[in-house]
Amino acid sequence: MPEPQFTDVVILAGGFGERLWPASSPEFPKQFLSLPDGNSFLQEAVLRALAIEPPGKILVISRPEICGTLTSQISSLKDRLSEQQKEKIQNDVYVIAEPCPRHTCAPLLLACKLLRLADSQDHTILVLASDHVIFPDSQFSADCKKAAGFAEKGKFVCFAIPPSEPSTGYGYISMGKCLDSGQSVFEISHFKEKPDLETAQRYIASGTYSWNSGMFGFTASFFESEIKKYEPEMHIIFSGMDSAKLPGESRLNSILYIENWEPLNRAYKSVKSIAVDNAIAERTDSAVAVKASFTWDDVGSWDSFEKYFTEDAKNCVSVESSGNFVYSDIPAVLCGVTGLIVAVKNGRLLVMKKGTSGSMREAVKKFKELNPKTE
Repeated sequence: MPEPQFTDVVILAGGFGERLWPASSPEFPKQFLSLPDGNSFLQEAVLRALAIEPPGKILVISRPEICGTLTSQISSLKDRLSEQQKEKIQNDVYVIAEPCPRHTCAPLLLACKLLRLADSQDHTILVLASDHVIFPDSQFSADCKKAAGFAEKGKFVCFAIPPSEPSTGYGYISMGKCLDSGQSVFEISHFKEKPDLETAQRYIASGTYSWNSGMFGFTASFFESEIKKYEPEMHIIFSGMDSAKLPGESRLNSILYIENWEPLNRAYKSVKSIAVDNAIAERTDSAVAVKASFTWDDVGSWDSFEKYFTEDAKNCVSVESSGNFVYSDIPAVLCGVTGLIVAVKNGRLLVMKKGTSGSMREAVKKFKELNPKTE
């Protein structure tokens, strides 16, 4: 028998750029920022999708306002890839512009519909975020094979991250019965929302909880059947796509691009905005988790972003200062300060004490209220 394999990959690439403000913004969200190796988060996600060698499509779903930058970054990868990978990007990577944001469930149902319109066979789909750090690729690919095997059997597969600390920034998975001899795949007993610190500490102490990575695997037929069961109105709204003609293809920065497809526009006018976690993951009785053997980080704050920059900023002078992180596009001087994050980007300045990333969204909200014309 052939090895289990995800046939297609969906990369969710929306976002409004609040958590790494001012380097990120609605026009340039986190997935476009560069990591120390020169690739952006988005480019790393595309390379990750290529690494598992899906025979089908790689769908990148995003907002129309940022698809120009998105397709440009994907296209620029081609100069660094093998001929086979270049051909894959040329022929099988599609960027799809949503008419408006509808959280994560609607775009995944859209992906299922498009893939099954293009090819009536069932599809085993891997869902990735566009702004995570994952390494090494070899371990990630090995875990994907495990996940694909269970997805092919009609399971909703999550990737569980062994927690390194009692984080309040992640959702948690309560692990149940083990399903494989390698002690790496488990039934999911419960999904838990982001906890307070005391609850997170209790989860860690129990040894039965993992972080929910927000990456999933399933077949298109399974996903559609669960939507019909748990979100019947969404199922009805999207059923008009079943007999639709495939959207016309154009190219943006040489990448295949789908925008203004009438069946999609019509569905998005009335479909509700709901996360796939709430619509399917927390309701289905078929949820399982692959315990990740790879290193994962969603880099959701300046505190976590700093970890990937081991060298001091070359345009920063530090005098009687220590333990600071500077991310600036202009020269900076620090005198007599410790434990700060200083970010100067896009004509804006952030000075933040390390460990206070939880205040960022409130700070950005207040900044926008005071400076509405600058955003």
